[in-house]
Amino acid sequence: MSLKNPYQTYQKQAVSTSKPEDLTLMLYQGLVKFIRLSKLDIDQNKLQDAHTHNLRAQDILTELMVTLKPEYEVSKSLMAMYDFMKARLIEANMKKDSELLVEVETFAVELVETWSEAVKRK
Repeated sequence: MSLKNPYQTYQKQAVSTSKPEDLTLMLYQGLVKFIRLSKLDIDQNKLQDAHTHNLRAQDILTELMVTLKPEYEVSKSLMAMYDFMKARLIEANMKKDSELLVEVETFAVELVETWSEAVKRK
């Protein structure tokens, strides 16, 4: 009999019971988290960990891209931004360049802040 990690159980429940706008915020927060981890890993020369964390950030951007609703005008702008960010993450991953990660992190933090404010006003 294996014991479940209470934090993982809490996370799964939080995701399954959250509203779509809260899930988007969680994705943005996760994006920032994995970019920062990848940057830290590069700075500490933990290149495999940097790669893994960078891929997680890329996966989050992919999820954000596939969930966009094309009927909304803002989706076109977001798609272009996500595409740019993902391309920069790929380049940062290939070059192990933390400066490129800083650039993407700036956009990701702005998305967290903007989305947080939008959710509050809803």
